[in-house]
Amino acid sequence: MTSARRVGFFGPFGTFTQQALLTQADLADLEQVPYRTAPDVLDAVAAGDVEVGLVPIENSIEGMVNFTQDALAFDYDLLITREIVIDIEHCLVATPGVQLADVKQVYSIPIAAAQCRLWLREHLRDAEVIAAHSTADAARLVSEEASSTTAALAPRVAAAHYGLDVIAADIADQQGNQTRFVTVARSGIPAPTGHDRTALVIYQRADEPGSLVSILQEFTARRINLSNLISRPTPVGGLGDYCFIVYAESHVGDALLADTMRALHAKQGGVKFLGSYPAAGDAAESDRAQADTRWREAEDWMHDIQSNIDLATTDR
Repeated sequence: MTSARRVGFFGPFGTFTQQALLTQADLADLEQVPYRTAPDVLDAVAAGDVEVGLVPIENSIEGMVNFTQDALAFDYDLLITREIVIDIEHCLVATPGVQLADVKQVYSIPIAAAQCRLWLREHLRDAEVIAAHSTADAARLVSEEASSTTAALAPRVAAAHYGLDVIAADIADQQGNQTRFVTVARSGIPAPTGHDRTALVIYQRADEPGSLVSILQEFTARRINLSNLISRPTPVGGLGDYCFIVYAESHVGDALLADTMRALHAKQGGVKFLGSYPAAGDAAESDRAQADTRWREAEDWMHDIQSNIDLATTDR
């Protein structure tokens, strides 16, 4: 089944993922379909049940969301087509009338509990943290139980959706908490914008000294900055068999990155392309424009030399 007007997201309604979706006018106009887990979203995209999916992939405090990153790297042939970054405000929410001193159980997803662990230890040291499927699901469970001792870590949008009160706001241990979300699709590479990011999975040909250096030098030689480099165990290898997931600040349509990818494909064990897409935030000044200019000048220089080859000349 295929629908061109549906977007799947990590649900239910009221998650930070939906909040991120609503910041994008074109996505907000589509029919919004919540899914129970991030892999369920990816399954729906792969099956064609939705045109595009939206899932969390990185948090500024906890780092990469490994279950999303690994699924894209190893389990699906989907492309990242966009990234969205939003500020995250964790709140403790409960049914109306519940006070902080009443709370004995807190529903949360592990990553949210981890981001609020110091606050929880200080204010709810003896409370039991119970796993939920999402921040919004935690709010839903509290709403359905209507217990005087139960609360949830959830966004304000979830509290409003499920009729709950915010009894403690902005409780993350670190300020500036942000999460990066990505849209994924079965095909399509957005055109270069000049402020782009490309994701690659690079498999080593052999686990030996200098293997990582040999990968990095391809980017360094072409002055391509890496915004993230992750080492992950491969699903088919044994203990100690790792690949590298790279986020490069460039686009596959750029000659320099394309040349880098060719070199990596030739010398490494394999390269999987995860997508080139517009990077979130303001474009930063860098050496990329100068590097591109020098590369084109070098290409023209080499072309001029090669144009003088006498193809009619035979060996004497």
